[in-house]
Amino acid sequence: MKFSTQEEYGLRCLLRIGKANVNGLTIPQISQLEGLSAANVAKILRVLRIGGFIESARGNVGGYKLSKVPEEIIVSEVLAALGGRLFEAGFCDDHKGAPQICTNSIDCSIRSLWKTVQNLLDGVLSKMTLKDLLGSEEDTHTIASNLTDETSKNFFIVN
Repeated sequence: MKFSTQEEYGLRCLLRIGKANVNGLTIPQISQLEGLSAANVAKILRVLRIGGFIESARGNVGGYKLSKVPEEIIVSEVLAALGGRLFEAGFCDDHKGAPQICTNSIDCSIRSLWKTVQNLLDGVLSKMTLKDLLGSEEDTHTIASNLTDETSKNFFIVN
């Protein structure tokens, strides 16, 4: 299982903008700070702007800024805007093979696995905010670990 480069770079660009606080950052600044091409940064920032996570301003004090406070930016929503979910309702239709209907559409243990993984991911990522990612690696690890423990306990109790 892999996350796309757009999701990784999108989170990195969003974090960079979040760390800049009130000061807006330009595409060339983000490009240089993150070691990404300006074209790639521009493409990613467009997606983030359309998703409602950042806004842009022109002029001498222009650049990209967060459109909400970091506590209101949910990681699962950012990842969904950048690339989508790991498992969605149409997943089986997209991966059915040569026949018109998947040969395992009635009793599919793989579908059950992907649904479970997606539910666990949702349980963590829907509670993780940009503010959580703005801390140190150790702080973020602690928050993510606590959310993982909480999510897995709740998941296995309910299911």
